Amino acid sequence: MYTLILIVHIIVCVFLIFIVLIQTSKGAELGAAFGGGSSQTLFGARGAATFLSKLTTVAAIVFMLTSLTLAVFSVRQGSIVLKSTKKPPAERPFQGETGPLQEKTAPEGQKTTPPQPAEPKK
Repeated sequence: MYTLILIVHIIVCVFLIFIVLIQTSKGAELGAAFGGGSSQTLFGARGAATFLSKLTTVAAIVFMLTSLTLAVFSVRQGSIVLKSTKKPPAERPFQGETGPLQEKTAPEGQKTTPPQPAEPKK
């Protein structure tokens, strides 16, 4: 259903752009580029203005309805960001030594000496 409404929405978008561009205006229009001064004879002298304005209104209404429907569907589906994020792994409690600088405790009476650094190979 979502894909069908999305396809209809894209078709209506392209159609609406074409209708708006082909309408007559105070300046030069796209319709005059295709037919020169006789661009209005296709629908009659005044028929094109009323026909195209009604067609623009219908296309705009369909565009608004498909936009609203797609917005409602996307809210119901939820966010892709929330679905794709993984929870970080739970931290494990401390077990054992914390690092190499930690001194080891020796049994009573014995001294611990830090290990000597390794000599470089030659």
